[in-house]
Amino acid sequence: MRGSTTDPNRAPGPARRVVGTLAGAALLLPLLGAAPSEAGPSASAGSSAGLQRAFASAAAEYHVPQSVLLGVSYLQSRWDAHAGAPSVTGGYGPMHLTDARTALTSAPHHSEGTEDARGDSARAALLPETRIPASTDLPARLETLPKAADLTGLSAGELRADPAANVAGGAALLAAAQKELGEPLTQDPADWYGAVARFSGADDTATAAAYANDVYDVLRTGEERTTDAGQRIALAAQPKLAPDTAQLDRAGLRTLGSGSTECPKSVSCEWIPAPYKEFGDHDYGNHDVGDRPASQSIKYIVIHDTEGSWEGVLNLVQDPTYVSWNYTLRSTDGHIAQHVKAKDVAWHAGNWYINAKSIGLEHEGFLANPDAWYTEAMYRSSARLVKYLSAKYRIPLDRQHILGHDTVPGTTTSTIAGMHTDPGPYWDWRHYFELLGHPFKATAGRWGGLVTIRPDYAANQPQYTGCVTKGVPCASHGSSEVRLYSAPDENAPLISDIGLGKAPTIGVNDLSSRVSTGQQYAVADRTGDWTAIWYLGQKAWFKNPRKSPAAVNASGLVVTPKEGRDSVPVYGRAYPEASAYPTGVPAQAVSPLPYKVLKDQRYVVGARVPGEYYYAVTFTTDSHRVVVGKDLYYEIQYGHRVAFVRAADVDVAPSVRR
Repeated sequence: MRGSTTDPNRAPGPARRVVGTLAGAALLLPLLGAAPSEAGPSASAGSSAGLQRAFASAAAEYHVPQSVLLGVSYLQSRWDAHAGAPSVTGGYGPMHLTDARTALTSAPHHSEGTEDARGDSARAALLPETRIPASTDLPARLETLPKAADLTGLSAGELRADPAANVAGGAALLAAAQKELGEPLTQDPADWYGAVARFSGADDTATAAAYANDVYDVLRTGEERTTDAGQRIALAAQPKLAPDTAQLDRAGLRTLGSGSTECPKSVSCEWIPAPYKEFGDHDYGNHDVGDRPASQSIKYIVIHDTEGSWEGVLNLVQDPTYVSWNYTLRSTDGHIAQHVKAKDVAWHAGNWYINAKSIGLEHEGFLANPDAWYTEAMYRSSARLVKYLSAKYRIPLDRQHILGHDTVPGTTTSTIAGMHTDPGPYWDWRHYFELLGHPFKATAGRWGGLVTIRPDYAANQPQYTGCVTKGVPCASHGSSEVRLYSAPDENAPLISDIGLGKAPTIGVNDLSSRVSTGQQYAVADRTGDWTAIWYLGQKAWFKNPRKSPAAVNASGLVVTPKEGRDSVPVYGRAYPEASAYPTGVPAQAVSPLPYKVLKDQRYVVGARVPGEYYYAVTFTTDSHRVVVGKDLYYEIQYGHRVAFVRAADVDVAPSVRR
């Protein structure tokens, strides 16, 4: 998704227009705005160690164990206050108290009309446009701040902007939940399991239990970190803590029907199927029936953000005239809905080769709203799902296989400019891979030949524009991305992407001159605090000082053109040679992109794969075929997006010392 402000009533594109008429809950997340309210942060909460004291004070006042209050807050926000700005779901402060009342009008993820989410030229492009429905009543999980205001007597403005007040509001909510369950206000954290589960806002036992289990995992392991306001917060480990989980039976929550979901037991997951229906003139949607991994392997997981709220996005994926993805993850509590089985092919990535070999995860969020932060609950739930899928389908946990939608390549030259840019620069890839158990770290010395991009997320704050208004600077915020220049100088021109056909900018959706955390590139040069990499056929420079590095050293395999070749073509998909297609399956063009790997340049290898194409253009599956060729390809990290080169065109070697 392109995250800048979009007009939902724009004229349809030249391809088929699909209008989904939605009823029910509001499609788009209601937020109060990205700026703090009129009440400024309190002196105590803003001073050194002030927030730690605020937890102690609130715990004492409302008779809540301090460790429970800290554990809940960590799962909500990792103790960050975000300067009073709201999260993806309108949550404020360290306790993520929600106050979602004012709708934010933005187009949902796949509704721009610029990218065919299916990405297969063998079938007419699907460019859905969806009307924004009217707002309806919000679920209770999105209105916890008003309840906290009633319990504490504090104003909504104080609860939004003052971290100490926010913590007090969270403590009051926990105490109220404990009383509603008929439980005593003891100082034993084991006695608070039911209240913690209720604090999640979930209305079903599975989601509430998964949330509470995460909180108690934090309590058992302990945590310590410096917040976004520079305060060091610590929670001592209680490794033998065993909560009274039976309290949840008395919480009055509904039982969730999981159906036949494909999820780990450590998350809450429900089956909300995307329809496989025929409609109109032999048309169908919104995915294809398959037989993966028997018919074709699953090699990728693609990370998206929804650009819309949970309720509305679920309405979309149940519309047969819209598109599909495999899972949606909710921000407030990490709850998961599965829509398409892994054996089937969802339409989500804009590249049919990637779709046919991937699983798509949509996360409730907005890429161009830097302060609309993602919760720790959703990051953890997503990481558990990805680890489960990785183990089940043998998908490596690296950035060559765990793709952002923004790293999926265009299929042909004409599609490059319309490819999506989510989850965007504010998704914390470094923290995400730590949760996956595969942190990015140095794997070689200075002369290993490669670098892995790894800036300090909080301290790395490149300027972007266009989050709200074109050309206007976005709010300063931590970022996973590092900017690239044509020379070792921040005043030098930015690196250009010839595939986009326009001059590079610092717009939040312009990927021309950006690398992302976890991506690996071959070192082209070094000078002083600057490192150059091979990127889009060019030598691209980024600032990489030793005291505050933006990357760590690595080694691995790289491709270069075969001896005697000045250049080799680059592709956006790994399709078979024409002779591999059987009768009745039209051969798909092996179309090079406007990029080349030039002599003496090196690009990091992700995997070696055969040319493969899944032919599925009819509702009935009798004509569906998986075509596998003899031509082999290497996936490479070419620019911000991955790409493919034919194995016959390149040599593979260990990264060269530089």
